[in-house]
Amino acid sequence: MRRWSTFATAALLFALTLPATAQNPLPEGIQIGLSTDKVSITAGFSGADLTIFGSLENPDPLVARQGRYDVIVVLEGPPRPVVVRRKDRVLGVWVNLESETFENVPVSYSVATTRSLQDITEPNSYKQLSLGASNLYMQPADATDSPATIEEFTVALRERKTATGLYSENVGGVQFLSQNLFRATVRLAPNVPVGTHKARAFLFKSGLFLKESSAQLEIRKSGFEQSIFRVAHDYSFLYGVFAVSLAMVTGWLGRLIFRRD
Repeated sequence: MRRWSTFATAALLFALTLPATAQNPLPEGIQIGLSTDKVSITAGFSGADLTIFGSLENPDPLVARQGRYDVIVVLEGPPRPVVVRRKDRVLGVWVNLESETFENVPVSYSVATTRSLQDITEPNSYKQLSLGASNLYMQPADATDSPATIEEFTVALRERKTATGLYSENVGGVQFLSQNLFRATVRLAPNVPVGTHKARAFLFKSGLFLKESSAQLEIRKSGFEQSIFRVAHDYSFLYGVFAVSLAMVTGWLGRLIFRRD
């Protein structure tokens, strides 16, 4: 009896210590990588698709086989202040009457998902994560304006961004290549702004948010356009004088060439 008690105690200690790894598996994670950290665009740039590769860390094979992992990838442009104006017809002429300024608005916002957003998780989760163009917080410069006015201009701002292609959504743009490798395709609009963009990947498991990973991407102009851009920013006064002088000379030459005697 004593021998059996000793054996049972040893077996219990062994059971408590050995399966600790099995009882507490490593947590799932996500990582993304860019093939390049710089993208150069020229005057003839008409838009492009950017491919982002990523991997899941320590995925559960059963969950992966059942397709219960979802990934949302976002490419977010640099934040800048934006002024939204409303035009009204006055005496037959359309003029700007009211305006609202928003601070730190992402100039561009491209989303790629494994499935439709409504099929991945609850709307409140997107709001908590500020994930998706409709959940971005547009901070008004003047918080004393009426909520109705702020909401009206916020909706107009999102609609304008979507209409110009700067805010886009690619459902099915994230595809799993294996149980832990995936590829995401996000759209770069023809008018994509230059500056530092941030790529972010969100991992969901059965509708629950797990982890986030991010990387940076620099978009810049190249060639003659980049030289003009640099001069205009570094020597703004001289650039303005040159532009006005060039316009005057062009007008004078046009008058000489097309003069009717």
